[in-house]
Amino acid sequence: MNNSAKFDFSDQRIFITGGSNGIGLAIANAFFGAGAAVTITGTRGKADDYSADLKNFTYHQLDMGDGDEIKSLIGAQEKIDVLVNCAGTAMGPMEYQDEGWDRILDVNLTGTQRASMAALPLLVRAGGSVINIASMSSYAGFPGAPAYGASKTAIISLTKSLAMAWATQGVRVNAIAPGWVDTNLTGTVQADSERNKAIVARTAMGRWAEPAEMAGAVLFLCSNAAAFITGVTLPVDGGYSAG
Repeated sequence: MNNSAKFDFSDQRIFITGGSNGIGLAIANAFFGAGAAVTITGTRGKADDYSADLKNFTYHQLDMGDGDEIKSLIGAQEKIDVLVNCAGTAMGPMEYQDEGWDRILDVNLTGTQRASMAALPLLVRAGGSVINIASMSSYAGFPGAPAYGASKTAIISLTKSLAMAWATQGVRVNAIAPGWVDTNLTGTVQADSERNKAIVARTAMGRWAEPAEMAGAVLFLCSNAAAFITGVTLPVDGGYSAG
């Protein structure tokens, strides 16, 4: 599936946290297909440590819970036209404990804010934009992973706040809220036949999404076609939130 055919990001530099797999990798592939130079981050030591083919990208290991690492890596970039804050994690019931709660909020929410702040000078220089990744759990309780749900709810508010703060500097900040997407992170949910059945039944399009189906919305929001859009969280959920 090619979500980049209608967009041209030639000569642009894209920086994607969590771009080594799942939704992040799909977004990276779409930007590369649209002519951009793409830098991605992941948790493993090198690109070859992943089963996916990452040869089209510049890869860096990055712990999104480490503010110094984030500031150092992003601050060392020569140019960033688009920052995609896609890195995220979930720990399930462990999130009810302090250690799990703190780790999820540190990576999913604080990491997003730290990356955005670190990239701001480069984004201002480029007249660039930021894309954050919210979730369907941004809109409803998520008892299976409370910190994940709380972090994704907060992403919507953070997106609005940064959009308002940075608009006069020429930087747009938007987000997408993916529905249920077939990734490693959702494997346990898909394996639960009852939950899987309920998700498919509520989703108007009657199926799970593929990661590549998230990329088109991201490229649109970063393109000139969305030049007057900022502070928006766009659901990309096959009608799940309409049910």
